[in-house]
Amino acid sequence: MEFFLISLLNGVSYGLLLFMLSAGLTLIFSMMGVLNFAHASFYMLGAYLGYILNGIWGFVPALLLAPIAVGCLGGIFEKYFLRRVHAYGHVPELLITFGLAYVVLEVVQLLWGRSAVAFAPPAWLQKPAFTLIGGPGSSGLQWAWGAVTQAQCQGDVVCSPFPASRAFMMAVALAMVLSLWGLITRTRVGLVIQAALTHPQAVQTLGHNVPRVFMWVFGVGTGLAALAGVIGGSTFVTEPSMAATVGSVTFVVIVIGGLGSLAGAFWASVLIGTVQTWAVAVDLSLMDMLRHLGFSSAYPVSSGAWSNLTLSQAAPILPYLFLVLMLVFRPKGLMGQRED
Repeated sequence: MEFFLISLLNGVSYGLLLFMLSAGLTLIFSMMGVLNFAHASFYMLGAYLGYILNGIWGFVPALLLAPIAVGCLGGIFEKYFLRRVHAYGHVPELLITFGLAYVVLEVVQLLWGRSAVAFAPPAWLQKPAFTLIGGPGSSGLQWAWGAVTQAQCQGDVVCSPFPASRAFMMAVALAMVLSLWGLITRTRVGLVIQAALTHPQAVQTLGHNVPRVFMWVFGVGTGLAALAGVIGGSTFVTEPSMAATVGSVTFVVIVIGGLGSLAGAFWASVLIGTVQTWAVAVDLSLMDMLRHLGFSSAYPVSSGAWSNLTLSQAAPILPYLFLVLMLVFRPKGLMGQRED
């Protein structure tokens, strides 16, 4: 039971990290219709700026200042570069963001090299948030705050700690979800944003500066990516390839969730994070899985190199398999509403 709960929490925490990254991209697309190919680069930039600021002022100031700095850079990029090509259609927008991704990658490698940097979370995030105690030698499933003593984990008793860094990641992501929901649905700013999405000319007529609204939305979207970068970079690894690692998965998330749907991006992120984590945790071979499902008895399965493939090895393929199935059976995604 404790294995199930810890795997579930690990999957949800990874899914919430994906949502922090995909929420900004979804917000930008729903407002401006721009698929920002450089979005994962802002995620990487946030991680590296967080690494620098963490060494100067500490983790909490880095968590606050890095997203603000990256958000300002995103707003500047939208105003002076992206806005100039916006009138020429989607292809120039894709090309300029695609080029920006390579520029950011080369700048990062020039400044920090090609190897990973030592961006570790603070000491209070390196401890277990809580520990699940179970197994045959325990009296049911129990849990305790923080770490437990070695004496409590002897014999058949199994102790499964849940890292405080992942718990903090989940808390920040949920706070971001509630903040975005409140901003868009409960404030005047959110009302203007929603109106500018569907009726930009009417909003402009009422005296609102729609291009400025677009600039702020783009800046907030890139700032959210940087926030995910600070947390993800300190929890996992900060290296130049981190943008390529999560960039394609982010586009998978927003397509499965539905282009422009924050709620869809949330559920798609949790789904992909949970499925990938479970595939890695179970680590069952495909042949064994077919035997458990009863396919080997009904349909003879020949042995070969592919039969020794494990679920953990196939885990990176699963999001793209979901993407193909979604495009075939529900092209709009889980909660998509856009026609274009």
